[in-house]
Amino acid sequence: MSRPTATQSPPPALAPTEPRPRTRIKICGLTREADVDAAVAAGADAVGFVLYAKSPRYVLPERAAALARRLPPFVTPVLLFVNEDASKIRAITDQFTPGLLQFHGDETPEACLEAAATCGWAWMRAARIPAGSAFDLLEFVHTWHHAQAILLDAHVEGYGGGGTPFDWSLLPPNVDAHLVLSGGLTPANVGDGIRALRSRGRSLAVDVSSGVEALGPDGRPLKGVKDALRIHQFVAAVRAADAS
Repeated sequence: MSRPTATQSPPPALAPTEPRPRTRIKICGLTREADVDAAVAAGADAVGFVLYAKSPRYVLPERAAALARRLPPFVTPVLLFVNEDASKIRAITDQFTPGLLQFHGDETPEACLEAAATCGWAWMRAARIPAGSAFDLLEFVHTWHHAQAILLDAHVEGYGGGGTPFDWSLLPPNVDAHLVLSGGLTPANVGDGIRALRSRGRSLAVDVSSGVEALGPDGRPLKGVKDALRIHQFVAAVRAADAS
């Protein structure tokens, strides 16, 4: 074998490959140890606890804190509040390692900033998008520019998610915010949602609750009771969409 001489050029450097997007995943509405463990085992980035007493997925703050202690490092607890007082939010978050606040009610930007500053947590704001009518997401993002992310959910009566998708095609093509797609996501449709929205914001995450719940005898979700297989199927569908 001949040796290279001093006049030979080194081989050309390999061109860097285009990085693939990685969609972050939140499993919300957890109430049981087994479901927290299943979300972690499947590879979820965050788990959500509903601290709104009128929700069927409500958990007491002490119960949510005990469930959150099962989380390993780098899996984020997300606490969902609706029109809650800042002092109470501070008292609740003191029971957790730092995570993320999710505001899903009629809070003002000032109220969210106050609550977040009180406990030192980052936060995101839910945009409740009505069906069949105009919604100015760009104006909403401008109003809530202090939020770390904007969660996109369908508008339903009352508060919280209704397990209903909205028309993704109506959203503007360029949004200067990190986006979290929610509302009626399932293992069957989450890939379509990712492909439709992943280039429209700074980044895209997905948030699922009813779409990974166990089904009762009537075929309807058992609210607050997750299905480990459906969680794994959901995560697999997200990763398949990222690879496509």
